[in-house]
Amino acid sequence: MEQMWTVAALWIGMALLASLISIRLGLSVALIEICLGVAGGNVLDMQATVWINFLASAGSVLLTFLAGAEIDLGVLRLKWKETLIIGSLSFLAPFLGAMAYAYYVAGWSLPASEIAGIALSTTSVAVVYAVMLERGYNQTELGKIILAACFITDLGTVLALGLLFARYDWWLLAFGLAMVVTLWKLRPLTAWFFATVGPRISEPETKFILVILFALGALATAAQSEAVLPAYLVGMVLAPVFLANRTLAQRMRVIAFSVLTPFYFLKAGSLVSLNAMLASAVLIGMFLAVKLAAKFLGVWPFAITFGFGQRNAMYTTLLMSTGLTFGTISALYGLSHALISQDQYTILVTVVILSAVVPTIIAERWCDPGGAPVDEPLDQRATGRVATRPASHAIPFVRK
Repeated sequence: MEQMWTVAALWIGMALLASLISIRLGLSVALIEICLGVAGGNVLDMQATVWINFLASAGSVLLTFLAGAEIDLGVLRLKWKETLIIGSLSFLAPFLGAMAYAYYVAGWSLPASEIAGIALSTTSVAVVYAVMLERGYNQTELGKIILAACFITDLGTVLALGLLFARYDWWLLAFGLAMVVTLWKLRPLTAWFFATVGPRISEPETKFILVILFALGALATAAQSEAVLPAYLVGMVLAPVFLANRTLAQRMRVIAFSVLTPFYFLKAGSLVSLNAMLASAVLIGMFLAVKLAAKFLGVWPFAITFGFGQRNAMYTTLLMSTGLTFGTISALYGLSHALISQDQYTILVTVVILSAVVPTIIAERWCDPGGAPVDEPLDQRATGRVATRPASHAIPFVRK
């Protein structure tokens, strides 16, 4: 028992340190948590226990759900061409590019190359949403378009993983049917439950959402899929409910960012082996270059074509180049099913984590459309990490 509290104090202490460094440097706390996780795993020998793995998994599910709940369906309908084209090419270009490089240049097997293409095709909803929330861009049209495009990209990733490697059995059929029924009936059921029960000190609304997410996550796992997939879709379906109930969304953000997501980001960093990374530094650098180049070719020209403007187009491209949640999940899927080796897994996870750090730092430091982040007022610190900015700093989507 004493050991458990020692481990908990260490991990939460690292999360607190990440918050302080984030405030000092003006960078996303998710990136700092990843970097501290790398240091902790290699210097302090931080090891994820069973309960840390659960908290990290729950954090990724809840954060993915909240990202889906931020998708403005009105913007998605109005800007369907932008989100569909940018999101699709953001998946397709790096998927084909990384798979081809792994197969023809690195000499990997076809299944390993397919895993590499899937793992490096992703856009990190977790990182993008965390950055959007901290900067206040989730309330702007540009931010909503980026979040919607992330959904299209990661939907392509999940479909590719499912079509190429899914186990076609009764569990997959049951999961598919459960998802169809849930997505069809969940919004009216949730609205009825919230209206009937109402906000209470015991938080029945939050518990209702968690029951849905965990139950679908269990079905997804049984069907050889991942729990974050139904979380994203459920979030998108319930987006209108959460837009009408901002207090509930803010309370769930507090739970996610203060208790759960630090474990996820710290764990993601702790999985990186510096020795293995140094031994495969050239190959890691080449994979990272392939992913970033493919993302740039797939996203930037069309962002310019759609009138984003130079700065917004570069900011969009860099954020769409990030990877973390689905990338590490895809790599872990390949390792657990003997499709890739331990060394290949280390290479892919390192590239995925670097893709979460490098493009985001560049985007926040040199391509931020709104300039430096502003401090959030005291009366909003208890409601979540929503950074506010004057109305004059809003980022409209301007068609030129």
